[in-house]
Amino acid sequence: MSSSIVQCFFGAAAALRADLRERGSDLAVLCGDPAEELVRFARSAGADSVFFNEDYEPFARARDARVCDALERNGIAAHSCLDHVYFGASEIVRSDGSSYKVYTPYRKQWLAALWERPRPAVASLRRLRDRLLPADVIGHTHEVGTPEDFGFNSSSRYPACSERAAHNLFESFVRSGLEDYGKRRDFPALDATSHLSPQLRAGTIGIRTCVEAAKRGPAWLNELVWREFYQAILANFPNVADGPFLSQGSRIEWRDSETDFAAWCSGETGYPIVDAAMRVLNETGWMHNRLRMIVASFLTKDLLIDWRKGERYFEQRLADGDVAQNNGGWQWCASTGTDAVPYFRIFHPVTEGERFAPGGTFVNSVIPELRDVPSKHVHAPWRSTAPPKKYPPPIVDHATARQRALAAYGRAFG
Repeated sequence: MSSSIVQCFFGAAAALRADLRERGSDLAVLCGDPAEELVRFARSAGADSVFFNEDYEPFARARDARVCDALERNGIAAHSCLDHVYFGASEIVRSDGSSYKVYTPYRKQWLAALWERPRPAVASLRRLRDRLLPADVIGHTHEVGTPEDFGFNSSSRYPACSERAAHNLFESFVRSGLEDYGKRRDFPALDATSHLSPQLRAGTIGIRTCVEAAKRGPAWLNELVWREFYQAILANFPNVADGPFLSQGSRIEWRDSETDFAAWCSGETGYPIVDAAMRVLNETGWMHNRLRMIVASFLTKDLLIDWRKGERYFEQRLADGDVAQNNGGWQWCASTGTDAVPYFRIFHPVTEGERFAPGGTFVNSVIPELRDVPSKHVHAPWRSTAPPKKYPPPIVDHATARQRALAAYGRAFG
């Protein structure tokens, strides 16, 4: 888990507590074994039922099963609710009941279901005032912690998560970004994405709210369906959390180069678009979606390093770190997942930079060492007549690395 996501969760919890206290209630913060603490709290509050949101991560499913068992053994009913996704993993399936493995037919049925059985947004806290428990019934509750309490760091550059922050981002995006999202979303310098992924991860905005707005913006709706697809894949094929979806992926002969991996992590590969993306991630806990694909392709194809190392690194940095999305994205780029990019499709780090970050505005804003490099060479500074002295040369030749990757994948995929 990353410092940025811990900060998001604690920030969201603190904001929720403040809202509840304004309404005469409180947030019960429990510390200890989840099963024991929830049974104790339910008894003290006089509750005969506990409702919780489904979570498809393997660890969470095991935890929730144990908690449900403890609650029911103590005469307290446990009810799961669907909130993290719009449609559950068992709702969008093939005609024979089996799970989809390819995105396009999944998307087609998902969209058909959306128009046939739309789901209302969850009621806001303001509408639940009369149904909130008084603070004295909740009783003693722990303080909301800080990241430092648990060995993590805080940063003003990490996303701030709260219902208010999510609402402001949502309103701004719907008002001025949704219409042109499809045309602008691939260009990191334009800042044309919603930035709502950390809010969705922290639960400060609901997927139903986003989907309702996205009905007017098909490009954004398509991205939200990708999110649903990867959630369904994790739920129906939990083995992807530990290994490749495609069996051929286990036969790839990965390189074990700690030096190259360290250069990738720190943004010192010598390829500006890759390095700028990694430096932004390390500093802010967030990365633009196009950049995620570029850096993942570079790690798995140019450096031929196991995608699981990149996946774990992202988990340790991303404020929107979610097993389903993170795993699905990495396996797509590594060509080991369901409906993944063909292994012979390898992003060219210079071409990607020139196409999606033209002129160098984005990389120059992140990498000061490149500010004196002419714009025509900013994505390949080694071609300049005066290469920057403080910026590293490429750690790998892309053309050579591409051939190496094609050979390794060819042997694995036959």
